[in-house]
Amino acid sequence: MNDKIKIYQKPTCSKCRATLSILAESGEEFDSVNYYETPLTIGELKELIAKLRVTARDILRKDESSASQLANASDEELMQAMIDNPDLMQRPIVVRGDQAKICRPPENVFDLLNKR
Repeated sequence: MNDKIKIYQKPTCSKCRATLSILAESGEEFDSVNYYETPLTIGELKELIAKLRVTARDILRKDESSASQLANASDEELMQAMIDNPDLMQRPIVVRGDQAKICRPPENVFDLLNKR
């Protein structure tokens, strides 16, 4: 199993920057994906949701103005909306192997750093 850490993040997000800082200080190797520059595919988003063990609605940023238009959306519609508008997706998301965490707060990343 590949247990290299990968963080899906937005560089201007304070929680993302804090999580990146924790990862850098940990000494662990990790890959960073700015999913605004490198958009996720539906398949990749489904995989993230499965690793998070949540639903698509659980990673929807409900405070975003366009989220209110998705109240009756199906999971497929929600995922497509998040692909089309990355601001709708919770961030950062950190993955290690078959586990993932939404790092809000950034300290959630420690759950993945301590698992080997």
